Amino acid sequence: MSNAVFWFTNDLRLSDNLALRRACEQETHLDLVYCIDPKWMRPNALNCKTIGKHRYRFILEALNELNQQLKKHGQHLNVYFESPERLFNRLYNEHDVRRIYHSINAGYNERRFFNRIHETADDLSTISAHTHTLFEPFELPFQIIQLPNTFSKFRKKIETSHLIIKQPLSESQLPKPNNRALDWLKILQSPEVGADPYFNGGEKSGLAHVSHYFENNFAQSYKQTRNSLDVWEESTKFSPWLAIGCVSPRQVVARLKRHEENFGANESTYWILFELLWREYFQWYAHAHGAKLFQFTGINNHHPFTSFYGERFQRWRQGNTPFPIVNACMKQLNATGYMSNRGRQLVASCFIHELKLDWRYGAAYFEQQLIDYDVGSNWGNWQYLAGVGADPRGSRRFNLEKQTQTYDPEHKFINSWHGNTKDMTIDSVDAADWPINPNGCSSD
Repeated sequence: MSNAVFWFTNDLRLSDNLALRRACEQETHLDLVYCIDPKWMRPNALNCKTIGKHRYRFILEALNELNQQLKKHGQHLNVYFESPERLFNRLYNEHDVRRIYHSINAGYNERRFFNRIHETADDLSTISAHTHTLFEPFELPFQIIQLPNTFSKFRKKIETSHLIIKQPLSESQLPKPNNRALDWLKILQSPEVGADPYFNGGEKSGLAHVSHYFENNFAQSYKQTRNSLDVWEESTKFSPWLAIGCVSPRQVVARLKRHEENFGANESTYWILFELLWREYFQWYAHAHGAKLFQFTGINNHHPFTSFYGERFQRWRQGNTPFPIVNACMKQLNATGYMSNRGRQLVASCFIHELKLDWRYGAAYFEQQLIDYDVGSNWGNWQYLAGVGADPRGSRRFNLEKQTQTYDPEHKFINSWHGNTKDMTIDSVDAADWPINPNGCSSD
């Protein structure tokens, strides 16, 4: 009899995992795999890696924690360090794998991969489910290709349709691994446990964080505090675990509802759901627009007025611009892999409007650095700010001085992250690499 595998991707949990539930219901034996593509670690066309050190550590922690959970069920996780295409070929040819279960990703390239292998052989079945969203496609009040062109329209359609967010699924009883074990290429290395005092990857760690947040009264004032640049408790910080699927959005909503029953519902608790709907919108945005998510002209076929100054890009990456609040945010990102949502808006606005750079390079750097990188939210938000996405106003430009006065009036955040340590100019050379006279240089 042919073999079956469950291919983990951005769904690194056992609970509320519909794709895994289907595998458990249909198979008597099942192998569990995860693929680390070496290409993630190499510079891409935008001179950034797919995964930087912070997110890689977080993923390794999540995989280790998942493997510990699996051992309690008599199972284990087979982790491979090779391209997904090569792994699939070996599973198919050497291990007689003919059924692959997996979650459906928002990422265009990930969806293309599973579509390709489905078409590779007539005797191969791929069984999939959406595990990364609040709703399934058939529940939405529109076809995905008819996704509203703004978040406001999307939210109104969702709320007026009175859709019910399903309760999260419990853990399934896992089948045994196949008698002929897969050749585990490399035992998963142990990350530096505790390297980050706040973000530790894994389902158990993620659910503990969600529980801690809602067992206290942080959610009661979320709307007022969510724009904090640096205070841990003043925003939810759910995003890293949501991004790689250690926690599902439905699990967050279930805990939110329980919190409202115990502490009361108000505008702030609603705003947490509001933010989850923003995330939901960008998941379907990625599904609807595919490769356009990464195109310079975005989904609107609009050509931004921009150029590329290599020196400006490097200065922005390093937190060495004339704008202290931007510098502080970038130094925080580089050191921790995290930046507040307000900070992300400010540094992206600076990148696009002050430095006049191609927005895709900023999005790619965020992809490399952010511990909570999510393909839809990241590239969708960058398009939004660049004026090539889902913003009805065309683009968003923030007054950095005014934003500093509003969110860091005493420069505590700037001083904490040494945002004032900078050069006074943007350029030492022009776009053609000719030196600029220091006495005559400008920020344009």
